[in-house]
Order: sequence, then C-alpha cells, then structure tokens
Amino acid sequence: MAGKVYLVGAGPGDPDLITVKGLRCLEQADVILYDRLVNPELLKHAKKEAQLVYCGKLPHYHTMKQETINSFLVKYAKKGYQVVRLKGGDPFVFGRGGEEAEECVKHDVPFEIIPGITAGIAASAYAGIPVTHRTLSKSFAFITGHQAGDVAAEHQWYHLANGVDTICVYMGVSQLSTIIKQLIRHGKQPQTPIGLVQWGTLSDQRTVTGTLETIEERVKEEGISNPSMIVIGEVVRLHKKLNWFHEEIVPHLPVVHG
Repeated sequence: MAGKVYLVGAGPGDPDLITVKGLRCLEQADVILYDRLVNPELLKHAKKEAQLVYCGKLPHYHTMKQETINSFLVKYAKKGYQVVRLKGGDPFVFGRGGEEAEECVKHDVPFEIIPGITAGIAASAYAGIPVTHRTLSKSFAFITGHQAGDVAAEHQWYHLANGVDTICVYMGVSQLSTIIKQLIRHGKQPQTPIGLVQWGTLSDQRTVTGTLETIEERVKEEGISNPSMIVIGEVVRLHKKLNWFHEEIVPHLPVVHG
C-alpha cells in the first residue's frame, strides 16, 4: 500500500473540537507525529500498533527541528505508512504546514490537508469575543507575535493599526509591550480594548481584558503567560456580555459611557 501524509489540524485544545475527518485519520494512522499543544486525549484514538513521535517545541527550545520533522514525514510515507502530522489549531495558520506540504511535493509523496479550528477564532469564541460583528468589526487579521521586532514587517503596523478592525495575535505574550507600542505609534488609540485568552477552550481557560494602556499591568497581576491568544479591537468589549464559558477568573473592561 502506498504511503501518504495527512496534515491534520487538532483544533485549539478541547479534544471535542477536532473534525470528524481528522479523527478518522488518527484512527487509521500508522505513524503520528504530534505537537506540544495537541491534547493528549486525542492520542487515545490511535490504534495500538501506531508509532507516536513527539515533535513538541517550546519558545527558544525545539525538541525536533523543522527540517527533521520534514524528513520524517517523507521517510515514513516512503515506507508505505499512513502518516498523520497532528498539529494544534490549523496546519496552515502559523503551523508550518505549507513547508511540510512542499517537502512532500519535493519528494513525490502524496499528501492531504485536514483543516482544524484555529485558536484565533476558537479561543476568542470561548471568551465570548466574536472576531467579526456587524457594527463593531468588518475585518480581522491573524498575525504572529514573532513579527513584533521584525524590521521587515515594520510597514505592516500602520495597516494593522488603521485598516483592520480586529487583530488576533498568536505567540505574542513575550512581545506584548512591543505590539502595544507599535500599534499606538502607528495610530491605534490607547483606549482600544484588548484581551488575552490563556489556555483557550480548556477547563483552565482564563481571560484578562483591558485597554492598550492598561493591559500590561493586568497581565502581570493575573500571571498570564503562554499559550495565550491576544485579541485587539472593539469586539473585546463583548466579553462581559457574551462570556458563556465559565472561567475561574473573568476580569472585565471598565464601562465606557457616551
């Protein structure tokens, strides 16, 4: 039987949020290469003889380099295995799925993309923050916090500050101060609402909200760290009203009059 690679999105954390198709791929896989943020509960769906390979990455520390992961995908598929690359969120949203797909093409390995629910949408939704809203947000952008100090991306901050209603930042907690400074410097008002959703969709999810000028102190007070989604825009004000997922701590934005 010919081998094949499936790039599968595991969703944002809650194991129930993986797609039906993604789950079927897991159940049939001979080899599963999985990331750090993949919920371990999902691995229980693997067949007993499946080989599980951990590819987890921490900030500033990689258990397995991306080049090694790419080569493993090709190697196992060439042996005739059904290979699942299980990634948190969606493979094509800051998941380096594009690079892995390119590697498959380079070596004539058949592959398939199984989309997953990305944290930018899911964590926000679980915090009662819609990324779009008819009167508050007609556009949204997904960015990575790694670009905060990237000189090549400097010109993008003006467009983000002035042309996008809702900004969702992945992997941005360590760059929070720089992100805020860049947005304000390029025209975003200091009173713009912002929220951080830590461990979105999981039982220990916590949401902290504030404004661009107050959020750093709030994050420090509450001890918010990675993994967290940062959501910036007027829709964050809906957190208090639409917060359907009960959390241990739910700070609120101050009431704005007028």
